[in-house]
Amino acid sequence: MNYGLKDKVALITGAGRGIGREIALALADEGCHIALVDVDENTLNQTASDIKSKDVKALALKADVSNSTEVEKVVDETYKMLGAIDILVNNAGITRDNLIMRMKDEEWDKVIAINLKGTFNFTKAVSRYMLKQRSGKIINIASVIGIGGNIGQANYSASKAGVIALTKSSAKEFATRNINVNAIAPGFIQTAMTEVINEEVKKKMLERIPLQRLGTVRDIADVVLFLASDKSSYITGQVIVVDGGMVM
Repeated sequence: MNYGLKDKVALITGAGRGIGREIALALADEGCHIALVDVDENTLNQTASDIKSKDVKALALKADVSNSTEVEKVVDETYKMLGAIDILVNNAGITRDNLIMRMKDEEWDKVIAINLKGTFNFTKAVSRYMLKQRSGKIINIASVIGIGGNIGQANYSASKAGVIALTKSSAKEFATRNINVNAIAPGFIQTAMTEVINEEVKKKMLERIPLQRLGTVRDIADVVLFLASDKSSYITGQVIVVDGGMVM
């Protein structure tokens, strides 16, 4: 399918591996120039190299998404080198699971800082350019855990619920400048994080999913392509759940 994204510029956080990497590759296949942000230089540079082989531009930018100064530098560098920022995908995220009664302050603070503040930092920094150009697509990667909660993930759940609320508020603020802001809420997706889960737990997970399979990173990337394109021009402030029917 042609999404009409040739020569658009996309900035993706957490782009070194997993869902972020697949989103970057999918957008590059559609002809987008890509700015990749991650804290892991090795995976970041590998993804950038893979994207450059597709005859599009790729910037590899190491940054801590929770640091607003670093974020502003990355955004300014992207605009300077690539000439625009048409698409922002806020994908960077971490987990630090623990029961509430045992959760340490740093486990709470780190997850909120990366998952929620990081999304805010990039939304704020990119909005300066999108508001001036009167166009843009912001896509936030939330989670079904931010909708339904989960035992041992109060910090992660709160951060992703915050991302959903931030999505709706920013969608309302930016709508008059033709900027669409939406969120994707993945369910259980096959990534490095789910690979370490033991078979018994995986079996219980599958019992909760009507489609009887884990999602793939491509399942998420395909929705990003739609939301990044003009095919979704009348959709904003929405949360698209991609979970095989788990929370319907």
